[in-house]
Amino acid sequence: MAEDTPVPKLNFEYWLNKAIEWGQATTLESQKDVCLHLPQLQEFLHEIYETLKHKDSVVAIQQFPLIGQLLGRLCWNPFVVGYDESQKTLMWCLCCLYSSEPQNPVELKANSWIRSLLCHLLSSSKWESNEAETSTFISTLGYTSADYYCHLVKNMVFSLVTELRGNQFNGLYIQGRVSASRVNAMSLFCLPLITLPDVTPLLETLLLYHGGASKEILSSQFLEAVNEAFLKKKISLPETAVFSLWLRHLPSLEKATLYLLDQLVSIQLNSLEEVACVIKDSLLPQAASHPAIFRIVNEIFKNALLETDGTPEVMTIIQVFTQLFLQAHQNENKQHKFPLKAYFPYHHQPLVTALLKRPFELPATHWSAHLKHISDILKALVEDTNVSSLADLFEIWFLVVRFGEWPDIAAEQLLKAAGEPDALLWLLAFYYCPQNENQQRTQTMVEAKAVYNHLMMLFNCTVLSVKALEAAVHSITDTEQCCNQHLLTHLLTNFLLFSSGGHTIAQEFIYHITETTDSSKEVCSLLTRTAYRINHNGEENERTVKLLNELLEKLTLKV
Repeated sequence: MAEDTPVPKLNFEYWLNKAIEWGQATTLESQKDVCLHLPQLQEFLHEIYETLKHKDSVVAIQQFPLIGQLLGRLCWNPFVVGYDESQKTLMWCLCCLYSSEPQNPVELKANSWIRSLLCHLLSSSKWESNEAETSTFISTLGYTSADYYCHLVKNMVFSLVTELRGNQFNGLYIQGRVSASRVNAMSLFCLPLITLPDVTPLLETLLLYHGGASKEILSSQFLEAVNEAFLKKKISLPETAVFSLWLRHLPSLEKATLYLLDQLVSIQLNSLEEVACVIKDSLLPQAASHPAIFRIVNEIFKNALLETDGTPEVMTIIQVFTQLFLQAHQNENKQHKFPLKAYFPYHHQPLVTALLKRPFELPATHWSAHLKHISDILKALVEDTNVSSLADLFEIWFLVVRFGEWPDIAAEQLLKAAGEPDALLWLLAFYYCPQNENQQRTQTMVEAKAVYNHLMMLFNCTVLSVKALEAAVHSITDTEQCCNQHLLTHLLTNFLLFSSGGHTIAQEFIYHITETTDSSKEVCSLLTRTAYRINHNGEENERTVKLLNELLEKLTLKV
């Protein structure tokens, strides 16, 4: 069922009336009627679940205010619970209504009620043959049903965790204590209860349990369901358990990476700090410290770049992810740390070494020299006769994209630092035009250098007009090569930020660029990356920071 397809109101009311009419099916007539309607009821319950699983618990209850009454009545009808998979479906529906972060006494009370119903479903059909006798026994002990069933689940989880952990001694598997089929059954048993906090210790123990089997012993449905609940923040798990999940079930890792990409591309994020926060919260940069996970994430990023033709948003996401990965790798316990060459192409090691040097590790006065060093290595690699295939070229370009902070600084240094610009222009030309069919990159260099020279003549002018820059813009609007547009837009944007008179016409000219070249997202991405770098390095004055914030505010509304 589609996410926004509502449960038909007429059917909902119909089944609620039926549930009230049936009660607990104590009469022969009601029992016959229940049995007659069970297949249709089962189908309806699946429809409810398919609708609820896409909704927040509060939204679900607001949309279906009588959902609790319906499910509560059905849970206490032994004929409904005993039919086919009705018990499991009812559990799934109840778990969808469970609030992972209750905000008020009403939600706390609802959670308590849901827990008692879940425990009732578990105990009444699996372990207790006579519910009436159990109720009498509970009351004799002086407990309420809710207290009893809550402790029952906790004790059950504790028992299963103890059983699993007792099967290992100092991390070694003890043969024959717990069979693979038993562990698999435990994982299946958890399916309808995954979002219950009391079950979390069992989830963690199962995810970290490997035993001696050569094949995966946990149910794939269990692994998928845990991953889904984690991605939607319905459960909280330790990092080690999440990493183990992704290592033992690659479809979950792939889904987590695609979910992150979709999340970052589809929601409006106003700063790279927010982007970094979302990426770090996903735990993927930390998990990528394991080379196997890094390789899978790497391949997905490559495909994303290819499928989107290298859009600025995706390139920026990959750049920030790489920075967070390197930070997590640096913080990793040295005893268990893999060398960085395990993550990047071994035959590009000189380039990798140069790119790995972070800007804040060098004085700003050394940036131009380091960028020339990167450009020289890159040019030698690209012009090597052994680099003949597009695949080799793409690998080199993808490596540069990962460390896109350096090309961004190259565009700034061209305008701000005196020196020979050819090496930096070549670096940018390759960044935006990795292929050189029909000498495309050579032509890009010629056009970029012409615009660069034009900009440098105007760089120290304290009074500028939009018309004074129209000659440079003319190159952008007339060119048929998109890579030229990207490179020249980059140079012009930096000119407006860092030149003497650029501030005075920045807003008007940025508006002109974005209107004539349809590059709002690209300029916004450039400004966002610049703001992020300035915030971290603090090398710019207050006027530039203020201008950046003003431009971003207007562009964000436009985008």
